[in-house]
Amino acid sequence: MAIKEETGRARHVAIIMDGNGRWATERGWPRLVGHRKGAERVKEIVRAAPDLGIEWLTIYAFSTENWKRSTEEVLGLMAIFARYIEREADRLATEGVRMRFIGDRSRLDAKLQKLMAGIEARTAQFSRLNLTVAINYGGRDEMVRAMRRLCADAAAGRLDPAALSEATISGALDTVGLPDPDLIIRTSGETRTSNFLPWQSAYAEYEFTPTLWPDFRPDELATILSRFGNRDRRFGGVRKA
Repeated sequence: MAIKEETGRARHVAIIMDGNGRWATERGWPRLVGHRKGAERVKEIVRAAPDLGIEWLTIYAFSTENWKRSTEEVLGLMAIFARYIEREADRLATEGVRMRFIGDRSRLDAKLQKLMAGIEARTAQFSRLNLTVAINYGGRDEMVRAMRRLCADAAAGRLDPAALSEATISGALDTVGLPDPDLIIRTSGETRTSNFLPWQSAYAEYEFTPTLWPDFRPDELATILSRFGNRDRRFGGVRKA
């Protein structure tokens, strides 16, 4: 059955921000310098996103696998996350940005968890841009946690397994309330999806750019969005004759 092909703007853009460490290493600097530069780039992209037609922006900040990195790098990253929240809270609120987080928070430092909850509450009423940060996030981990909740509901008689649907599963994921991403961008030249939003990205378009994240600027994002606007998104159908 033919369906109408869809084109237009990417309302929800998700970004795998890769290349911070490589950017620093290429310059003979410690990896954390690259992560700090990457945090500055986040500020710039967040600022530019609404004017580019983006309503939802989801960024992959720290994966469940990133704990394998050195203790120094992990602690440094956590400090950068906390500093970003503390320093950007006022500006995000002023610019109407809602900030929320996805991922398993249980392993994060109590202070960071408190900062995350605080900025979520403070910006909950805003909608000019919906900024979602994936921290200690992994798609498989998210699915496992969701299935555990659904199995517990079924065991308690709150869920009929026969009534399980895609909507039920989506409602148990960390991204409940968010639309699926239209476009996923990965920087640094790598072409892996790295366990990022596997359920939600079933029909997303992908762009892989060789640009390292600290060098990724709004003008490149605008170019990628322009290309997206020319794509035919038929979601499994065929072009209508």
